[in-house]
Amino acid sequence: MALHFGTRRFAPPLFATVLVIVGAALGVRLGLWQLDRADQKRELQDQFATGAEQVKPLLASDVENLPRYQTVETRGRYDTAHQVFLDNMPSATGRAGFRVLTPFQYDGGAWILVDRGWVAMGATREQLPSVTVDTNERSIKGRIDELPRPGMRLAAPASTETRWPRVLNFPEHAQLEQALQRRLASRILLLDPEVDDGFERVWTQHAEFGPDRHIAYAVQWFALAATMLIVYVIANLKRISHDSEFK
Repeated sequence: MALHFGTRRFAPPLFATVLVIVGAALGVRLGLWQLDRADQKRELQDQFATGAEQVKPLLASDVENLPRYQTVETRGRYDTAHQVFLDNMPSATGRAGFRVLTPFQYDGGAWILVDRGWVAMGATREQLPSVTVDTNERSIKGRIDELPRPGMRLAAPASTETRWPRVLNFPEHAQLEQALQRRLASRILLLDPEVDDGFERVWTQHAEFGPDRHIAYAVQWFALAATMLIVYVIANLKRISHDSEFK
């Protein structure tokens, strides 16, 4: 295929054409994906901001349907004998430690895991910090959230651990129900920083970085696609020599 534009001829090789089309299309697609990720991060920010505007009662019948980060309150009792340390959970300043999940019975017998915050590791991994809490009936308040998830989940060997508290690395809901031998809400409750019997609690929406960086990545992908097209055109748009006009 050859096109003529005045004294110039555009006749790119087929291989180069296919390569540029695929590369540019991929760049555009990745750019659009980054813009979509930016929209998702904005939505999380909005949910976190609006979640504190109204405190709702926590009912077992609608806990799964509440918006993420919705602030709720309820009454019940902790099960201090069966607590979970979430491993690989840094503090707000990056220190190594655990997040503490404590089962809480509320609303006529339903169970939800309450994230009571971050605690530092002991002198060794075998020396777990003390996280006991009394089992008296109490009122608690917090935000609805999801269980933490890793960026990439690898298949883990079946746990043979029987002691409590138990250290788990990014457990799934079914794994926690099996360990505790009870039905659990699939959401967790981030204990409000003003409520007693918690540890370090600096709650934010779960995001490694905000929407601005996704937009920057999108611009880079779009620019790469545009650069490929520009180079492709310049490299293959050649001046017709005087001799070639008479061939």
